Amino acid sequence: MAATSSILYRSNVRDVLFNLFESLQIDQTVLGQGEFSDWNADLVRETVRQVDRLSREELSKSFYDADRIPLSLDLETGTVGLPESLKRTIETYYRTDMHLLRLPVHLGGMGAPPSVAWATFEFEVGANATAAFYYFGSLTARMIDKLGTPAQKQRFVQPMLDHRWGGTMVLTEPDAGSDVGAGRAKATHLHDDVWSIEGVKRFITNGDYDAVDNIVHLVLARPVGAGPGTKGLSMFIVPKFWVNEDGSVGERNGAYCTNIEKKMGLKGSATCEMTFGERHVARGFLMGEVHDGIRQMFHLIEWARMSIGLKSAATLSSAYLHALDYAKNRLQGPDLTRATDKTAPRVPILAHPDVRRMLMLQKAYAEGMRALTLYASTIQDGVELAKHSGNKADQQQLEAQNDLLLPIIKGFCSDRTWDLLSMSLQCLGGSGYTQDYPIEQYIRDQKIDTLYEGTTHIQALDLLLRKVARDGGATLRTLLAKIRATAQNTKPDGLDSERALLLRALGDVEGIFGALLAKMNESMYHVGLQANRVLSALGELCIGWFLVSHAEIALQNKAAAPHDAAFYDGKVASARFFAATVLPSLTLARKLVEQSTLDLMALPEECF
Repeated sequence: MAATSSILYRSNVRDVLFNLFESLQIDQTVLGQGEFSDWNADLVRETVRQVDRLSREELSKSFYDADRIPLSLDLETGTVGLPESLKRTIETYYRTDMHLLRLPVHLGGMGAPPSVAWATFEFEVGANATAAFYYFGSLTARMIDKLGTPAQKQRFVQPMLDHRWGGTMVLTEPDAGSDVGAGRAKATHLHDDVWSIEGVKRFITNGDYDAVDNIVHLVLARPVGAGPGTKGLSMFIVPKFWVNEDGSVGERNGAYCTNIEKKMGLKGSATCEMTFGERHVARGFLMGEVHDGIRQMFHLIEWARMSIGLKSAATLSSAYLHALDYAKNRLQGPDLTRATDKTAPRVPILAHPDVRRMLMLQKAYAEGMRALTLYASTIQDGVELAKHSGNKADQQQLEAQNDLLLPIIKGFCSDRTWDLLSMSLQCLGGSGYTQDYPIEQYIRDQKIDTLYEGTTHIQALDLLLRKVARDGGATLRTLLAKIRATAQNTKPDGLDSERALLLRALGDVEGIFGALLAKMNESMYHVGLQANRVLSALGELCIGWFLVSHAEIALQNKAAAPHDAAFYDGKVASARFFAATVLPSLTLARKLVEQSTLDLMALPEECF
């Protein structure tokens, strides 16, 4: 076989369409309704296939260059230089109107349902994660359109879209890190809604780059005299070049990139130190003329967390498909049943039991993570439809369900993918450790997913202390009730054993939450020690639920599509494997939570 893999990104269109139409049935529940009245099943299928093709054939072209050609920084101008191929990728994204898919109709976009938007984002971020976050300008424009004053919208939104300006979200500071409320960047009122911003921000994704004419930063800073913590922060619209009332570009503003981080991976994404107000005044507009920065920023944070979870899932899916292709073609060793027979022919390594085990585990998680993210995206569809109809009660209930799933999508998917990518590489043996195949870069590019937009533990604490606690567990119970309905299904389809394992896992997760709730009365340290385990357990349960549900659908639909029998049989196989080999681990997780102590917290520092 060839020494170098000619395919950079491997997508799974069939499974995406299975989720959208056979599992989630968006053609019956979303398409043709409310603001999505212009969308139908044929349009969705064509859109999915077109974005997949463009992602594989065009957006992936700069995947290696973005990693291997260093970024440059002109300290005098604060401008970051990108590899030429990466700039061409960004140009291709806009030239082919891919950005219009997620824009609302009133801004000249296609107004795709969130389910379609996220399904296609999987291809974009999977093909070239570095490039995908340079497309952030359109989202920034949408946020200003959503949160800004009429004058701010007039000044920024259409110029940003027409001229394809960049956009950033600017939170982190060198001394604050994940503790956003400890930020010290200062805002001083100048006049009207215009303020000056002073301070240094760190780890700002794509804070500067030379592929666009302007970049609009959404900056958190503390107005002079404001209170401490996150509640004292406000959001400001701070352009690289000043934007005049008519949307034209004016003089250079005082927001400069003063350093770019040298990183383990995702090297082509300019992670910038941004300095405001040091050389000259950095002017910005108070978003919406209200001091409500952290709430406003969470519109972006929630999008970012969903996108990072999907980035991890997309990376795992492609890595698995690379490993599968290699395993089908790599001949090595005899079949294990003929290991002592010196005359036995070599077989593809897919015939070896351990390789099959690793591949099936990757397949199950990749498909389960896709199911999780697309399930959440249809809840977001429902939120938009409820807004359109004015049904506040449905909107609030659906928003709570989406909020509950976000830490699982971001925290669980990114953390588990980090473990599984090493398994993808392992399937290739020594070849996986070389740059002949993209998996070693996948690993380096993916690790950041467990760190930014809130580390895994921050997601776990968010799940427990905010998402579950704020309504006394009501939204969690709604989710668990849906899982119970699948587990208690008595359909005679041969999945009784899998549903029994799912039901036991559900009981274990309920026991985990109950045990931790009781231990919280003793000390919050129990939450700190066990939160990651709880997040993982709930994630595993959700994956098991989706896989069993998909197996039910596969068994039902297989008879009508004999040409697709292998796909459906694979769905059943992954559900059986996951239920038998992963779900039983939740019993151990429950015991560990129930038996946890505070001994570790009592240990003197000198013992470490």
